[in-house]
Amino acid sequence: MPRLDSFFLPPEAWSSPFRLEGDEARHLVKVLRLAPGATIRCFDGQGREGLFTVESVKGGVLLRPESESLAQRPAVETWLALGWNKSTRRGWLLEKAVELGATGILFWEAGRSQGGMPDLAKETWKAQLVAGAKQCGNPWLPRLEMVPGGASGLAGRCRDFEWRYLLWESSAVERGLTSGDLAHAGRRVFILGPEGGLTDAEAAFFQEAGCQAVSLGPRPLRWETAALLCLGLSWWAANPLSE
Repeated sequence: MPRLDSFFLPPEAWSSPFRLEGDEARHLVKVLRLAPGATIRCFDGQGREGLFTVESVKGGVLLRPESESLAQRPAVETWLALGWNKSTRRGWLLEKAVELGATGILFWEAGRSQGGMPDLAKETWKAQLVAGAKQCGNPWLPRLEMVPGGASGLAGRCRDFEWRYLLWESSAVERGLTSGDLAHAGRRVFILGPEGGLTDAEAAFFQEAGCQAVSLGPRPLRWETAALLCLGLSWWAANPLSE
């Protein structure tokens, strides 16, 4: 069976009558030119997905549900806490975060952040998450949060995480991230600074707050490279390939 076209149907719209609205409806009608009778896949970003038949494309896209399923929540939640950057690679990283199963992304304003961090996540960022989910078939969308209050605010937001790792490129870091760190169930967060790096004061504050300082290797990595590596290692640990 060929891969079905996927569409985001938000949780609040997941009830009869089932309708696609806005950009999703326009993409179905104007870009893909699907006609009544076509079968599509819809997902709500919270683990629910289903097969639907297109009933009508006039005056809006009306859908008829055929089947529905709810994905089991992962045993491990992986979050990124990213120092705010004016990064041109943000959209790319958001798409990859969906592919690699990130549970959430926390943006925080560090001492060396460039540009002012917005108070709320932008709608265009959510659209990039949706695009990534369509590509890989992930029924879950990561949560996006803007955390105010600098290092102190982030430490408070992450207080309830069972595992908190501070990715710091300083030579003072005594150990690297290990497979044992990734074997724990529960919620973990990887804290990264902006492209300018963490200040010594921020690094000290996070460690005093109970975060474990770890390294990703012998050379400094770019913001998005370090974030992607953390997600990739977590994905590998949770989905080992058979030998």
